[in-house]
Amino acid sequence: MKQFDRQYRFSANGFTVGETSRRQPTAMHIKFAVEKADTEAPNSAKISLWNLSPEHLSILNQKDCLVTLKAGYGGMMPLIFVGTISYISTELEGADRKTEMEVVDGRVELRDTFVTLSYSGKINSRKIIQDIAGEMGITVTFSYNAVFYDFPNGFACVCSARTALDKACTSSALQWQIQNGILQIKMRYDTMTREVFVLAADSGLIGVPKKIMISPEGVMLDPDGSGDEERPGYEAEYLLNGAIGIGDYVRLESKTAQGYFRIHSIVMDGDNLEGDWMCTARLVEA
Repeated sequence: MKQFDRQYRFSANGFTVGETSRRQPTAMHIKFAVEKADTEAPNSAKISLWNLSPEHLSILNQKDCLVTLKAGYGGMMPLIFVGTISYISTELEGADRKTEMEVVDGRVELRDTFVTLSYSGKINSRKIIQDIAGEMGITVTFSYNAVFYDFPNGFACVCSARTALDKACTSSALQWQIQNGILQIKMRYDTMTREVFVLAADSGLIGVPKKIMISPEGVMLDPDGSGDEERPGYEAEYLLNGAIGIGDYVRLESKTAQGYFRIHSIVMDGDNLEGDWMCTARLVEA
C-alpha cells in the first residue's frame, strides 16, 4: 500500500481546500480527529483549519453546514467523514487564524425527521425501512445477508425517524447506523460486505496489537474481565487507511496476534504538517 504523498480534500457547500500545485506545494494546514463506532450513536469529528478566507468562513458559519473530508495518499483519497457542523469557532493563534469545528454524521436527518407511517395488511420491514430513509432524504444500504420480518397485521407509527428505525429493525433483529451520510442496515455483530482487509507490517500495521475486551457500547475493558456481552479482541494502530470502515473484516497478521476480526470502532487522527496519519481501531473476533 502506498503510504506517502499525503493528500486531503475538505469540502463545504461549494468550496474545497487541500489542493497543491507547483506554486503552492503545501496544502492549507489541517488537523482532524474522526471517531466512528459500530453503534447507533452518531459518529463525530473535530476538524481544524488555518487561515481560511472570509468567504469560506461565512459558508462554514451557515446553519447546518454540510462538510466532507477525504484523506489518503497521492490520488487515492477515500471519503473518511461526512457530517453537519454542530459547533464552530475562529480565533487568532499567533500570526495565524485557526478555525475549529465539531461535526456530526447524520445530525440533521436524525434531529429533524419525524415520520407518519401506516400500512394495512402484511408489510415487510425492508419496505418500512426504505420509506423511513426516503423521509430522511438519505440513501439506505442493506448487508448482503440481512433478513427482514413481515408484520402480518400492518404497521403504524407517528414518531421520530430514530424511533421508527428502532421499531422496524428490532422486529428483524437488525441494527441501523449512519456511516458517512448513508443509512446502513445489518445484523448485530455483522459486516456490510464480504471483503477482507489485511493488517500487517507491510500494509501499515504499527507496533504490537494490545489484547482487550470490548463491551457492546465499544468500551475497552480489562482483558481479564468477563460478561455475557463482552467480546475479546485487540486494539491495533496502523497508518491511515480510510478504505477500512466500521464493521469491515480484517485479517490481523503480527507476531503476537493473528486471525480474522471485525472493526468495532476507529479513531482517525491526522495533521498534514506534522506526525503520522494514524488509525487506532478496536477489533472484535469475527
